[in-house]
Amino acid sequence: MIIGLTGGIACGKSTVARMLERRGAAIVDADLIAREVVEPGSRVLDQIAERFGRDVLNADGSLNRKRLADIVFSDAEAKRDLEQLTHPAIRARIRERIARLERERPQGLNVADIPLLYESGLEHEYPEIMVVYVPESVQLRRLMERDGLDERQAMSRIRAQIPIEEKKRRADIVIDNSGSLRDTEEQVDRFWRGKFG
Repeated sequence: MIIGLTGGIACGKSTVARMLERRGAAIVDADLIAREVVEPGSRVLDQIAERFGRDVLNADGSLNRKRLADIVFSDAEAKRDLEQLTHPAIRARIRERIARLERERPQGLNVADIPLLYESGLEHEYPEIMVVYVPESVQLRRLMERDGLDERQAMSRIRAQIPIEEKKRRADIVIDNSGSLRDTEEQVDRFWRGKFG
């Protein structure tokens, strides 16, 4: 069984992914894959440096994520360009790993953890989508605290995604993470019992 897992920035999707993993799910993490495809020496990293300039690289040749984020979160065209360079490689690797998991563990829950699942138009690839939800006001507060951003910076990152209310509306399964961790665990338990008795 396979589901797509998504949410909005600072909604707690990684927390829910860990909860599912503790219960026996296998997780394919798009964020980890996104890091893999831009490792030094990769074709994608070379293309990023060509498009955005060598100053998006650290002295050791690795990607300076903060510098690149500062560019793409303030420039819609730059963001589109970055996505066109990275998304095909990320998608291909996610598909490979999910296919392998489906062969190796056809009875288990296999989760594609993809932050920008709806933005990337990938919802049709998964029979069910789980959205980790918090209201935008909570999202804003958590993002400012977590990343040390001011309100303007945090809102620009939130607005770069489909609104969380829209993701909630489109979801098959909603995990509301705006309460306590215990509340979230209980929702994950209910989902798990519904699937695996």
